[in-house]
Amino acid sequence: QVQLMESGGGLVHTGGSLTLSCSASGRFFEINSMGWHRQAPGNERELVAYITNEGRTNYADSVKGRFTISRDNAKDTVYLQMNDLQPEDTAVYYCALVQIGLPNTWGRGTQVTVSS
Repeated sequence: QVQLMESGGGLVHTGGSLTLSCSASGRFFEINSMGWHRQAPGNERELVAYITNEGRTNYADSVKGRFTISRDNAKDTVYLQMNDLQPEDTAVYYCALVQIGLPNTWGRGTQVTVSS
């Protein structure tokens, strides 16, 4: 059974930075994608960024140029460097592991709050 453990959320001022981490444990396919979604109160969960095991990335338009996703395959860990944070980035951020043919695995979420 795969488990995802997120860390790195917190409270920052507008323009600040945070780095989220997500480590996967258990058995899973080497070929996969890992990434982040977020959900603000009253909103649907939305994609933020993904990275494949080969390093290909995909970003939501709202975070392009501000957020950078990376991964360390040896540590089964994905990172999300978030710069120039804005109040609209406030949300619970969820880590996800995507494996072809299997349901997505989700972390429990970490809160990011950006104060104006």
